[in-house]
Amino acid sequence: MTSSPNSHDAPEAGKVTTVLQARDVTAGYGSEPVIHNVSLEVRPGEIVALLGANGAGKTTTLLALSGELPTMAGEIRLHDEPTSAPLFRRAREGLAFVTEERSVFMGLTTRQNLKIADVPMDRAMALFPELEKRIDVKGGELSGGEQQMLSVARALCREPKVLLADELSLGLAPLIVKRLLEAVRSAADNQGTGVLLVEQHVQQALRFADRAFVLQRGRIVLEGTSADMLDRIDEIEANYLASGVQDESDQAPNSRTGRT
Repeated sequence: MTSSPNSHDAPEAGKVTTVLQARDVTAGYGSEPVIHNVSLEVRPGEIVALLGANGAGKTTTLLALSGELPTMAGEIRLHDEPTSAPLFRRAREGLAFVTEERSVFMGLTTRQNLKIADVPMDRAMALFPELEKRIDVKGGELSGGEQQMLSVARALCREPKVLLADELSLGLAPLIVKRLLEAVRSAADNQGTGVLLVEQHVQQALRFADRAFVLQRGRIVLEGTSADMLDRIDEIEANYLASGVQDESDQAPNSRTGRT
């Protein structure tokens, strides 16, 4: 299976062709690499799914692309330009990172969380009307789904050029997962946001994505359109996505969550 163009038109001359790219990136913790020679790209207005079993290196890949984790080898390019900047600088250049931890200030209300992120309340409510009745409720008192909606609203309403999303659906009901993925798809279609999505619900992720890459033990082993992946989903799940014993290098915990 090889990569093929998605449904978006070819870029005009002089325009950014990728919002984020990894070129033969190796990264890990201490002296132990977890991902090896990873190459992938995200174009404006598309969703790319990054799939793999637990321990395959998905979160490590996102941490390296975000600037949270230094690379050991290879090159990362943001808006077609090489970068080694930390996360806060990449954020200033239009990168948003939504982690599985749900980046909500638990002691602040929904309204205050939006204000501190400089997000207009009306835009957030248009994206997730479910939050309107919870506007003056503290983040710590919101349900897990409401917290994740708030996290995604804080990211998307600032119209990022590229969004890294790590396990948006973790522990959430299917209806909430669908709402979150619809919001991400809308941002790609209407704002031109390029999205790299790590998602445990593989088939649902592929239905919202344009293309996908499969990681196995820290290496890209498959790539292609989401339609191609869905056509081979049984084979892919059996051969590449089943959880199993990983090498020690695959089990190195990351600095945020202990996941790889």
